[in-house]
Amino acid sequence: MPIQRLRTEARYSDIVIHNGTVYLAGQLADDYGGDIAEQTRQTLANVDAALAEAGTDKRHILSVTVYLKDIQADYVGMNEAWDAWVPAGATPARATVEARLYAPEVLVEMTVIAALP
Repeated sequence: MPIQRLRTEARYSDIVIHNGTVYLAGQLADDYGGDIAEQTRQTLANVDAALAEAGTDKRHILSVTVYLKDIQADYVGMNEAWDAWVPAGATPARATVEARLYAPEVLVEMTVIAALP
């Protein structure tokens, strides 16, 4: 299977599909004005849209890396939004780390690896 690149930007592809695996580049909220719960919900909605465009959905996520600006302040709020979003019985492997994100108002970013059904 050839490598498919979707949402190709000047320096990266937002979605890459190869050998039945979907890789999503850093997913962010559309609006950085909200608190961690709101930014997480928006980020997860963008993950849903990108997965749908790639031909899969959140039930097929294998792994997610969550990057938080302040893990002590934001972990609980991110987890509440995550728990409401992730399907029961389909929980992926997940790593959550504190990271220096690209703008001060960005609180959360996610990278995702999923399988095609």
